[in-house]
Amino acid sequence: MSVLLDVPSLVTKALRKSLTMGYLDATRTETGRLLATLAASRTGTIAECGTGCGVGAAWLRSGAPADTRVLTAELEGRLAHDVQDMFAGDGIDVLHADWTELTSAAPFSLLFLDASSAKNAPRDEVIELVEPGGMIVLDDFTPSTITSSMRPERLDQIRNDWLADPRLSSAEVMVAADTAVVVAVRRR
Repeated sequence: MSVLLDVPSLVTKALRKSLTMGYLDATRTETGRLLATLAASRTGTIAECGTGCGVGAAWLRSGAPADTRVLTAELEGRLAHDVQDMFAGDGIDVLHADWTELTSAAPFSLLFLDASSAKNAPRDEVIELVEPGGMIVLDDFTPSTITSSMRPERLDQIRNDWLADPRLSSAEVMVAADTAVVVAVRRR
């Protein structure tokens, strides 16, 4: 327990669930802290595409104002239902659905793309899910300083497309020496 003392109790609960279920690839603490910080500035509804064991959603809920709705979608049925049970009463709505089902709850003030299918979806579709001034967060990038410090053509295409889209103001944020996040804000 001493290792987890520096994270919110809701995140600790989700991390324990992740370990119990054998999922070792959960939202990293560095990324989670960024998610909580960004969520703290949001109102309305924030969402996550790809619940997994709920670690990302727990970080979002831990930072978001109490009246901000936190919604997450998980395609795998057993996992979605286990996480629904785990978060009962914690202010996180877990849908057993593909992330595309989130469209009925849009627009979002923050959208975290954790599922690879969401990260690879057409940008137009994803941008339409976010209100003007809303944020889109994509994680799990190798920092461009590692992959190509002076040669932007060597950046991976997904990152480059999000950073270059004129409808967005975007930045790559290094959250650890070996991982980066893209934060994109939809221009008004």
